[in-house]
Amino acid sequence: MIFKVYYQESASEVPVRESTKTVYVEGESKRDVIKKIADRKYNIEYVEKVSGNYLDFEKQNEDFNVLEL
Repeated sequence: MIFKVYYQESASEVPVRESTKTVYVEGESKRDVIKKIADRKYNIEYVEKVSGNYLDFEKQNEDFNVLEL
């Protein structure tokens, strides 16, 4: 499964919509994805499963890139 992770670069950063970034990660569950990126010290706001039409839409974005962890 592919998950879209919304995050801030630094765990000490206060979440601000304008500085929120996203990354796509393949994993078995939300918990698995969070464990995979824990070493990056991100301030994770939200993890969302991406599938079906939503995944097809996201793949059309030129920035779509799934992290291989």
